[in-house]
This record gives sequence, structure tokens and C-alpha cells, in this order.
Amino acid sequence: MDHIDELARALAKLPGIGPRQGKRFVYYLLAAPAAERTKLAELIEALGANVRQCPECLRFYNGTSALICNYCSDGKRDETELMLVEKDQDLAAVERAGTYRGRYFVLGGVLTLSGKGAIREKELVRAIEKRLQNGLTEVVLALSATSEGEHTADRVRQLLAPYRDHLKVSQLGRGLATGSELEYADAETLRAALTNRKEA
Repeated sequence: MDHIDELARALAKLPGIGPRQGKRFVYYLLAAPAAERTKLAELIEALGANVRQCPECLRFYNGTSALICNYCSDGKRDETELMLVEKDQDLAAVERAGTYRGRYFVLGGVLTLSGKGAIREKELVRAIEKRLQNGLTEVVLALSATSEGEHTADRVRQLLAPYRDHLKVSQLGRGLATGSELEYADAETLRAALTNRKEA
């Protein structure tokens, strides 16, 4: 077994990492002190033991005795709004902007025009039905301003169609440049996009 190639292949599966970069990481780790490699291995192992997925919004959070994450357990948040984001990093970006005080749902990805990708469709429908009983009136589509984000928004609108009599569906205003990912938007841009959201 070639341990260098095997680890390089494993690292190349990470988003944005190719085979050559994966191999560079391996050689960096080989040159690093043994204590650094040990610490990295411990941190990776601890992810499984200490990080949980919230059953309500499906974001990952540092596991405590709490069964749901701090956003879902916060009784001061607005039950009438539910923001749909692609990934955990997008949720974190919206929280940094400090404008939105409603609930969240993490779709877990996007759909591409070629039919690749997946989102949590069944979980979303369940979350919508549960939250409608708790006073939900608006779903905010906070998806990236990319073709994948638009395609995903179209699919979400189809899923929400049976609930449109009780539910307003809005999307972020275009303070967000076309082609930009939500994760990398600055707080001011996100605030403008949220403030200027329109019915979808």
C-alpha cells in the first residue's frame, strides 16, 4: 500500500483540492513535526465525537448536552420566518451580518443544470409542515447568485407550491452580485440583500 498516494487521494476529495494539491499537503505533513500530525489527527477524530447535526435546521454545531443548536433553541427568534441556505458557512455569514432574527434550514447543497447535486427535499417539506403549525408565514431563499443557486431556488419553489396559500416566498435582493456565493459576501452586502428581499 502506498500511504502517500492513498492520503493524497483522500485529501483530493475535499472541496477545491485537486490531486496535485493533495500530494503537496501530504509532503507538508511529512515534513511537519510529529506532534503537529498527531494534533491534526486528533482534531479530525474529535469531529465525529464532539460535533452534532441539529435535527431542526440540519446545521453542524459543537455538541453539548443540548439536543438542538443554539439558534433553534433561542426562544427570542422570529418563528414566522424561515431562511433556506445552501450550507453551514452561508448561515454563519448571515449571522455575522446581524440583521436576520428568524429560523434557518440548511439545504445541504445545490442542484446543477446537468442534474448533479442534491438538497434535503424530504427534510425541508417536513420542516415546512412543522413550522407552519408554529406560525411560519415567510420562507426566505438565501441562495447564491449563481446558475446553481437559481436552479435550486426553482426546485424549492416547486416543493413549496402546495403551501403558497399560507406562505410567502421571498429571495434576497440583488445587493448580491450575480455569480457570487453567499459565504463570501460581506456583512453590509448581506444586510442590503436581506432588507431588499422580494417575493420569489
